[in-house]
Formats: sequence, structure tokens, C-alpha cells
Amino acid sequence: MRITSLVLLLLLSFISIEGYSQQDPQYTQYMYNMNVVNPAYAGSRGTLSIGVLGRTQWVGIDGAPNTATLSIHAPVGRNLGAGFSVIADEIGPVKEQNIYADISYTISTSEEGRLAFGLKGGVTLFNANLVDIELPQNDIDDLFGENLSRTFPNVGAGAYYYNERFYAGLSVPNILQTVHFEKGGNFITRAAEETHFFFTSGYVFDLSDNLKFKPSTMVKAVSGAPLSVDVSANFLMNDRLELGLNYRLDDSIGALINFGVTPSLRIGYAYDYTTTNLGNFNSGTHEAFLLWDIDFSKKNLKSPRFF
Repeated sequence: MRITSLVLLLLLSFISIEGYSQQDPQYTQYMYNMNVVNPAYAGSRGTLSIGVLGRTQWVGIDGAPNTATLSIHAPVGRNLGAGFSVIADEIGPVKEQNIYADISYTISTSEEGRLAFGLKGGVTLFNANLVDIELPQNDIDDLFGENLSRTFPNVGAGAYYYNERFYAGLSVPNILQTVHFEKGGNFITRAAEETHFFFTSGYVFDLSDNLKFKPSTMVKAVSGAPLSVDVSANFLMNDRLELGLNYRLDDSIGALINFGVTPSLRIGYAYDYTTTNLGNFNSGTHEAFLLWDIDFSKKNLKSPRFF
């Protein structure tokens, strides 16, 4: 089946004349998917942590983005943490798999405070099924005459400060710029993976014995694109049920819910409503996650982790 011009429009928003845009996947429940963004987070929960997240964006638009992530991390020695993550991202005919290993080193800054530094390394598997794109008015363009399949190495770094109530992280998960393809001739078309900068932060306030307020934010910056800012306001009841709202600047509003099935297993769901003109063509975005903490130590961690 030939890919329609609507999908081509989505693709061209990803592959523009200069190729600069917000390219890394968005996450509404970023506070429970931190290892993917920041390698310094690896091992910070004190357990073997396994996280799975799936995101279906702009439901109703053929070829809209779909993202799935898997992250595993744990402390592996004194002050050392290690992790592994896979991100599978798809938009129209373009598929990308990012496979990374993380390592972190943590120092104590006070009785409760910890400062971790992390490194990330791995590869990106890039595949673009360009042959099946149906060009407007049957135009012929050599750029879409063959499919692409390439592998790119990449590295990342991050820092993460946290205590029982507060966290702040700064990271660059993809330091190396990777050029997917270029085209000479009358036009220069260039698609490249640009360096993204992430800042995350959050705090936990006690409103009562059974109610906590958890504001958080994630800011994403990349050259040539508007700043992406997420602000979330979550309420945790009885350390079990969490409800919240999310606002993404000039993009969407969302609602979040997650539930601690057991002290070690949490599941969550989020729905985003698109506030831009693109909202006229889709019925929103769905995102779900599962987080499982397995404590192999003899410490039997008593206090729940809030982030």
C-alpha cells in the first residue's frame, strides 16, 4: 500500500530543508521514565528497576508517531549504577531503534543528598521506507528512490542530584550529531539528529498524612526549534493512587493516573489533548507505563520512592 500525502507531510516535518526540529520522543510521564533521558539516574532507586512505556501519539492520523521504551537499571557496586535502555520510535515510513548502556557514579553531598554523574553509549538503527511514499502529483525525486538503512553510534552524559524530597537533572542523551542523508543538485535536503538538552526537576510536599503534592517539570532544548516545556502537578494519596495534570507549552494538556498495585509494582496511564491546529485531525495521545522495583538487597527499603 502506498503511503499517503498526509504521512508525507508528517515525514517532511521530521525531514525539513534544514532538518532541525524536536526529534526525540515526547513523554508525558517523564518522571517515571527518567533512565531513558538521563544516564546519571541509573541505580538511584536502590533496586533493580524495570520500566516499560508505550506511547501512541495523535490517534487518527495515519503514520503518526508511536514510541515504546524499555529500561533496566540497578546499583552494581559501591557508588556505582548501571543500566540498559531501548527506544523504538516510528513516524510514517521512518523507524528508529536506540539501544544504550548506562553507567553512573554517585557521591554523597550531605546526610540525605546524592549527586550522580552518568555516561551513556550505544547505537541508533535508522530505517526509512521512502520508496512507498506517494509524492504529490506523482513528482519524481531521487531522494525517495530507495530505502535507507543505517547504523549510527552515539554517546550521552548527565548529572542528577536527589534526596528524599527533591531531584534535579541535566542531561544530553545524544551528544553526536548524525546525518541521515543529504541530497545535492538544485536543492539541498538534509536530515540530521541534533543534540538535545534535557532539564528535569521535581519536589514532594506533604499536604497531610495521606496526601502529597508532586510538582515537576521537564525542559527540552535543541538548536533550531522552540523550547519544549512540560509542567506537571500530581497528587499522591496514601502512597498508592496518583492523579495529575500536565501542560506542554503551546502543544497539549494532559491528565495522568497511576496506581501502586504493590509497594514494588506501579502502573500508569496518561492522555494528552492537542491544543494546536493539529488537534482538529486527531483524537489525542495515549501513554501507559509499568514500573517494577525488585529489591535483592537485605535492606528491605521501607520508604517509598516518589520519583
